[in-house]
Parts: sequence; structure tokens; C-alpha cells
Amino acid sequence: MPRRTATMLASTLMLIALLCAGVFIPVPYSEMSPGPTVNTLGDHDGEPVLQISGHKTYEASGHLNMTTVRVTSAEYKMNLVEAVYGWLAHDNSVVPHDTLYPDGKTEEEATQENAEEFSHSQETAKVAALEALDIPVKSWVIVSTVVKDSPAQGRLHAGDVIKAVDGTEVKKPADVADLVTKHEPGQETVFTVVPAKEQAAAEKEGRTATKTQKVTLTTEASDDGGEKRAIVGISAGTDHTFPFDIDIKLADVGGPSAGLMFALGIYDKLTPGDLTGGKFVAGTGTIDDDGKVGPIGGIGMKTIGAHDKGAQYFLTPADNCVAAAEDTPDGLTLVKVDTIDDALGALKDIRSGKTADLPKCTEG
Repeated sequence: MPRRTATMLASTLMLIALLCAGVFIPVPYSEMSPGPTVNTLGDHDGEPVLQISGHKTYEASGHLNMTTVRVTSAEYKMNLVEAVYGWLAHDNSVVPHDTLYPDGKTEEEATQENAEEFSHSQETAKVAALEALDIPVKSWVIVSTVVKDSPAQGRLHAGDVIKAVDGTEVKKPADVADLVTKHEPGQETVFTVVPAKEQAAAEKEGRTATKTQKVTLTTEASDDGGEKRAIVGISAGTDHTFPFDIDIKLADVGGPSAGLMFALGIYDKLTPGDLTGGKFVAGTGTIDDDGKVGPIGGIGMKTIGAHDKGAQYFLTPADNCVAAAEDTPDGLTLVKVDTIDDALGALKDIRSGKTADLPKCTEG
């Protein structure tokens, strides 16, 4: 066999072997891509996304779209060819598998966590919107979760209202940890709580729960690899009573990142006129009870998804601005927001045509 032919044959066989390796050898990566975008002012699957009863509402035009990201499943095994294609593609993003599923998290665990975060984001969106409208919302600190085999298991329960720790009134969830960690591991701490059943009964009957009980717990040392601190094995959260009913109807979505857009949609439904002036505005961002907007993941995929649906403006969490501005889709204006008030101010500029005044995202 001539040397040239032999060399070409060997090169061809090596190329085939490399392609086979690329197809069959898995790599530890996952893929993100633009997901659906839904107008919070409109309908989804045949029913309004926002359903409000017990308070006057107003028709709202335009778009206030929440955005999503699609991700490959925890069990999906990406091969090298797919990873390279994803790295080269403009509308996909390849990330380490552990970024989406840390510590070996399963698909079911990730779905459950995302569902819980989505539910929490709906609650905080309602609070933020009503607070921005000066509509009072009753709130209190509760036991959110109880860790298995912890001092609190069987003594405290999810939904218990935490009134005080060691006699000191609790006003926000962070107070609980602050008061418990004043102890050394092994010392006792006393919780004053309204049992969850009593709280539920009081809410149903429209009265204030007054039946409290004291629960004494012996703290233990944290097991997080850092400095040992006293814990009792609970996480504290906030529960609310709203003055009227607000339901958010949106299935098959998870995570906390729609909070800002839900809050704006609720605000728009409860006020005359249109927040957007009929413009197509999309966005993303977590939101807390005080209206603070927080960063999210997959910002690049969300701006692409919004642009492809026709968005003109994209409300962007301040902490995501630099990353989003690195590859802004043509024709999409990225508007920097840090609070719900920032977002409302930006929407005022958009509907009045004062777009030169918008706080825009810039690189670096």
C-alpha cells in the first residue's frame, strides 16, 4: 500500500474513532436553553394567570412576561459532541452538571425544591405588590421546616408560629437564628409558639390566635464543617394573611425567579391604566417581602427567550446586569432594577416614552 494511501486511511480511521468516542463517552455537563415566556397579564392554558377576588381590579394591556429556562434532566448523559455543539451554539449554554444538580441531587429532589421556591416566590410577590400599594398585609414568623433527627423533631412542627425565643420577641425569621446561636451547643433554649393547628383554626374563624405554649429544646452543634454553633434543627420563614384572594395559576414552572414579574402583574391588575403603556416588557428576578429584587440563573437564556417572543424591554436584576449585557439580543433594551420601586419607575418612563432616562445595563 502506498505511503500516502496508508496515511489517509490511518487518519480516516482515527477520525472515526474520535467521533465514536465523542458520541459514546459521557461528559459531566448539562445544557440550558430558552424556555417558555408567559404574560402575567394574560391567560395560560385557557385561564388567567392572575386571579384576584375581593378587591376591585382593572383591565391591563401590554405584556409583563415572566421568563424561564429549560434544562436537561439529572439523569441525562451528555456526550462530547453534544457538549461541543452546545458551546458553539448561540441559544444554548453548556454548564457543569453540578451547577444544576449539586451534591448528586436527583431529578425528583430538584423538582420538589423548585416547586417550593416557586410557591414561596408567589407569596413574596403578593406581599411586595400590596406593600407597594400601601395595602396592609399581616405577617408572622413560622417554623418552615424541621430537620430529621434534630432536637426540634417531634417538639416543633412546620407551621408553628414563633412568638419568642428565650422570652425575646421574634419579628423576622433571622431573629430566630440570632437568638439560638447566642447559646453554646448543649445549652437549653425556650421557644414560645402558637401551635400550627391553633393558628389554622384562628385563621379559619377570623380571630387572632392567643393559645401559646413553651417548648424547651437542648441545642446541638452544627455539622456544616465550619465554626460550631448552636442549632435546634429548624428553618424559620414567614407566613401571611392577605386582605383578599390572589391566585397565581401557572403549572409546570419552578424556581423563585418569576417573583418580580408576578408582583408587577398584581400591581397592574389592582391599579387603573397600564403599567407598560401597551409595550412588550419581559423580565426576571426574585423578590422579597420588602420589594428587593435578587439575581437569578440563566440570564442569557432568558433574554434570548424574551427577544424571540417580541419583547422590547427586559427588566434585569442589578446583579445580573453585567452578564446580561455581554450578549444582548439586537433590539432588546436591558433595564437595570434593584427594587420593585425601580421597576415601577422604569415602566413609567417606558409608557411615557422617556426611554433615554432608563437605567440600562452595561458591560463591566
